[in-house]
Amino acid sequence: MKVKFLEDKPHTKGIINSLMFLPWGNDNFVTGGSDHSVCFWEEKETHEGLKWKAKALHRSQHSSAVMGVAGLRFKELVLSAGTDKRVVAHDTRYNRSYVCYTLESKAMGVLPNPVDFHLFMVQTGTPGQQLHLYDIRVQRTELHAFGWKQESSDTQSALINQTWSPDGYQIASGSADPKIHIFDIRYNSKEPSQSLRAHQKRVFKAAWHHSLPLLISISSDLNIGLFRYTS
Repeated sequence: MKVKFLEDKPHTKGIINSLMFLPWGNDNFVTGGSDHSVCFWEEKETHEGLKWKAKALHRSQHSSAVMGVAGLRFKELVLSAGTDKRVVAHDTRYNRSYVCYTLESKAMGVLPNPVDFHLFMVQTGTPGQQLHLYDIRVQRTELHAFGWKQESSDTQSALINQTWSPDGYQIASGSADPKIHIFDIRYNSKEPSQSLRAHQKRVFKAAWHHSLPLLISISSDLNIGLFRYTS
């Protein structure tokens, strides 16, 4: 496998915090950076052949770093979540951006539901309400908040990630504690439906297998955890 670096550098300073392929058409993707911008990438035909070209979808909708980006098939929207406590939607069909949600704390990630294309989860640093569920059709209104009581004194960070189960009903989250927290969006409880004490140090992520009853996790203790569950 040969690595090729893209020539365009649309992010002007800081670091690129997030990237995600878009769920519609071709192999386009988006990136979000510390320069407050969200950029769209596509492969275009030039006189030198096919080249990846980037354009900024917006640079002023966020007033601080963009920590998460994602695409929603609904109206071909690009979502971005930032440390300015905003979730911004960009309509790629009409090249229009707008703030659709304002949060109470910094947003550190956004993750669309794999089955219901209207739903997505936003990760924040709010103790006891780390995850917030939204329906893009109901703007400025939160459907539900999920979270856990943190045992350690460490702060929530962007290194802690969530993953949806393949059926879109459950979401697994790492935590600053050595636990995997699992939430079921079909129930009204704000607390985890299950918490697995999986590691000796903080858990960064737990990922679901797409067809087998398996969870795999990574942690700062350098161990990889493998868990079998019953549905």
